[in-house]
Amino acid sequence: MDTTTIIRKQNDSQSLLIDQRLARILERINTQGFQPIGDLANYFQVSPQTIRRDVNLLAERGQCRRSHGGVWPVSKSRNIDYPARRMLDLEAKKQIAHQVAGIIPEGASLFLGIGTTVEMCAVALSKHARLRVMTNNLNAATALARNESCEIIIAGGRLRNTDLDIISAEAYGFFVRFSVDIGIYGTGGINAEGDLLDFHEEEVRIRTDLTNHCSQRVLVLDHSKFGRGATVRAGHITDADYVFTDKPPPATIVDMLDAAGVKLVITPPHSTTNPLKEN
Repeated sequence: MDTTTIIRKQNDSQSLLIDQRLARILERINTQGFQPIGDLANYFQVSPQTIRRDVNLLAERGQCRRSHGGVWPVSKSRNIDYPARRMLDLEAKKQIAHQVAGIIPEGASLFLGIGTTVEMCAVALSKHARLRVMTNNLNAATALARNESCEIIIAGGRLRNTDLDIISAEAYGFFVRFSVDIGIYGTGGINAEGDLLDFHEEEVRIRTDLTNHCSQRVLVLDHSKFGRGATVRAGHITDADYVFTDKPPPATIVDMLDAAGVKLVITPPHSTTNPLKEN
């Protein structure tokens, strides 16, 4: 093994440790609230300077709020800006999207909701032939528009410039006009009881229409959504037929899914089975 390979492996290992620590810092502040820098340094057995660098990185991503001597969770009443959300757990979202695309047949009719993970699903589906897609997500529509065989129908109404989606009153009833094979949607967070949480009533109203008018409901979310708070509650994780995520959810959530007969798919895939074709 040459020196370059050894250095690369060492760097990869160090990056993994940092990512794991960042995830655990987020978990602590989201579940316990304000955390002093000194307490975090003692808990993780690293220097305060290391924790400050970690906190600065998380704050730049919009995942926490810095204050004198410590760190706070982000407000539950406001979501992280879309460009920052798109980059958070990007590889996990791509893995989820790849797995979802693998079980969508060509020629299917689809609903695509809003959010960054759904956008990644659209990117992964961009080479599927003859899809018929209804969406209020312009990021998803743009990703699919490169495929000339894909028919795309977009909700009308006022554009939310920050997210490039349409959740205004003009879009109410959009999904009700159709009946499709598969609906793919996300959520801002999921609490311990399995409730779907989001930041705007308009978002959940339109998502409810989406889930009520498709034959198969596919919920896509990365692991950071479990335990993440938001102010608007509508829907439940067991309303889905399939849940795609990148890490095992909390045991109580897994038990809920098992009891409700919901198919849980964790990426990277552990098999090549098509869950939509299972009985």
